Amino acid sequence: MKTKKIFIPVFTLSAALLLTACSGKEAADTTKTQTTQTEAGTEAGTESGTKSGTETAGTSGTKLDDLYQQENQIFADHEDVWNKVFGMMNKSTADPSGNYADYLADTVDSNKDSFSEDELKTLTDDIETIRKIEEQIAELENDTTTSEDTDAENNSEDASPFRDFSGQDYDGNTVDESLFSNNAVTVVNFWFTGCKPCVAELSKLNELNDAIKSMGGEVVGINTETFDANKDAIKEAASILESQGAKYRNLSIDSDSAAGKYASNIMAFPTTILVDRNGNIVGEPMLGGIDNQDNYDTLMKQIQSVIDADSAK
Repeated sequence: MKTKKIFIPVFTLSAALLLTACSGKEAADTTKTQTTQTEAGTEAGTESGTKSGTETAGTSGTKLDDLYQQENQIFADHEDVWNKVFGMMNKSTADPSGNYADYLADTVDSNKDSFSEDELKTLTDDIETIRKIEEQIAELENDTTTSEDTDAENNSEDASPFRDFSGQDYDGNTVDESLFSNNAVTVVNFWFTGCKPCVAELSKLNELNDAIKSMGGEVVGINTETFDANKDAIKEAASILESQGAKYRNLSIDSDSAAGKYASNIMAFPTTILVDRNGNIVGEPMLGGIDNQDNYDTLMKQIQSVIDADSAK
């Protein structure tokens, strides 16, 4: 999985998924998951219904993939100036229900003195193109969401992708849901190898892991490129972890598992979540690296809250 990742937010998660970071698990992964869910949901129906649902999901997935690739290319074509913009982003001002182009435009306008005239023109032109792409994406995602609502209604409100968990560490040791039951809180960090903000926070995550061990906590990494025990991806991820002094556990999981599907729908990286002893996700996902001190302090407060709740039981 060597496709280029970008800095795009995706609003298929909760409203908490506000962008600050590396983006982009591409639409190919998301729509693949969505198509699989649609197919699974229609298997119990008629043959004609199954065929229709599958074809619809496949068509939407192809279109979404093409649109995300177009955005990908825009950021890649003007990478230097867009990297400046990404470094200025403030996730607290993002509106997950709005057009992403508005967020980009606000960020650029708030920092326009930092750009040359040529850079501002490039950004303005790119943003208008992105605005049109985002409008098409929103329309397609609304159609996909509608088709998935029926499946969602059949799931328990308390369902968690980590209740029936399985995976393996980079040494090939099997890991199951006891990973969570043995901890008062487990900090799960989703990342991928080519994401610079993800790599930048690895040493801080290791520091966090050391800090919370005595509190009954643990940090666990899930690199989305190492799905399905991909040996080459695991080797590369392990090398990067070692270079950053990160010794906490990292896991490979199956892409078609509940946890794998959850991770496949994350499109802003790094994303960090907290999981309690029962495998439940607690609170809202945190986007952005914890090498940012504010993020680190916020996460530590959340961790302490989960540990306090666990102790009170």
